Amino acid sequence: MSELAFLGGKPIRTRIFPQSNTIGEEEKKAVMKVLDSGNLSQYVGSWNNDFKGGPTVQKFEKDWAEAFGVKYCHAVNSNTSGLYACIGACDIGPGDEVIVSPYTMTAGAIAPLIYGAVPVFADIDEDIFCLNAKSIEEKITPRTKAILVVHICGHPTDMDEVMAVAKKHNLKVIEDCAQSPMAKYKGRFVGTIGDVGIFSLNYHKHIHTGEGGMVVTNDPVIAEKVELIRNHGEAVVEGKKTKDLWNTFGFNFRMTEMEAAVGIEQLKKLPDLIEHRITNANYLSKKLGELPGIIPPMVKEGCTHVYYVQAFKFKKDIVGIHRNTFVDAMKAELPTMILRESTPIIGSGFAPPLYLQPIYQQRIHRCSFNCPRYEGEVSYEKGLCPVTERMFYEEVFTHEYMRPSFSESDLQDVVNAYEKVYGHVSDLMEYELKNAVPV
Repeated sequence: MSELAFLGGKPIRTRIFPQSNTIGEEEKKAVMKVLDSGNLSQYVGSWNNDFKGGPTVQKFEKDWAEAFGVKYCHAVNSNTSGLYACIGACDIGPGDEVIVSPYTMTAGAIAPLIYGAVPVFADIDEDIFCLNAKSIEEKITPRTKAILVVHICGHPTDMDEVMAVAKKHNLKVIEDCAQSPMAKYKGRFVGTIGDVGIFSLNYHKHIHTGEGGMVVTNDPVIAEKVELIRNHGEAVVEGKKTKDLWNTFGFNFRMTEMEAAVGIEQLKKLPDLIEHRITNANYLSKKLGELPGIIPPMVKEGCTHVYYVQAFKFKKDIVGIHRNTFVDAMKAELPTMILRESTPIIGSGFAPPLYLQPIYQQRIHRCSFNCPRYEGEVSYEKGLCPVTERMFYEEVFTHEYMRPSFSESDLQDVVNAYEKVYGHVSDLMEYELKNAVPV
């Protein structure tokens, strides 16, 4: 019997990893102050003093704007809501196209559909997994109105190249920064380089309010429209005397006072939490990068990587087994984490190519793909984005062992597990042969 836990041996570690819980006494006191006030939300969907929300929401917006160096910030109830608001604020509508990433969470591609527009998928950079500027330009048509970039895994997109393409074709640039708060590109925070940026405060992000998001911009027109879309804009424009009514019909994307209270305290912790992630990730990259065929995340010159996850590339022609087999063996050697007991914190592929989902394969959204105003043709066939497909099906695997809660001892267990699995590749080769695993 092999020593590998995957094949019946004893694992490197059975004691569950410590939880990554950033909530402390500061957040509890802040929430209790809101609860004691009895004012859990102060929004009103009409044009008066409470249209902008309560004092805690407004303070959180002010603090976030100051931290990121922007003129305008609007809190929303999720990064997804923020994406929807930003697409609307950029005047996207039926017949338009938006360039999006196929290698991200689904909301980035759904956002254009909300307004009857068509998502067009460009391919990604094989080193940082963000949209590739050359592929973006190849997908631009007379109907393209915006580029929605995603700073995936915590690494910035090559924004100089993207902004050059956008300027050349007069396109808006929307930055999805859900996984990259305080990541920097050439000295500037992501989210502040394009026309508008969105951040996530979902429970498993760097900091969180349970659910929530923040929209930032230096454009007063976009800021006003985001604010209207967030809070029943159709009921406000008359009293506000808004003249540009395009996409100003509103949703309810409002953040509560309790979430904002948590966010104010969480924001104070963000720099230290990121520094800890970077320290842990650098340690693991150095150690695991010594294993041939295991390629640590690239950090491009002038960029700060903030590691939502740590994404490695796996070269099966060097290691000799399929990436999925290696990852399965790793899962058996290490436990998961407190509060994540049912979810492995290492996995293969990261994000399936979005265009292969049924909604795109079947073109079932009547007001976009089949809109009479849409004069284009869009492809969602397999093979559309070859780099994305290669990364998902063959090369990329991600883990979360670099979270701030991991101690030096925890990190050493991780390294030991990788080295153990790598040292027993011959056993895994035999396993693949016996089980007809394609390599």
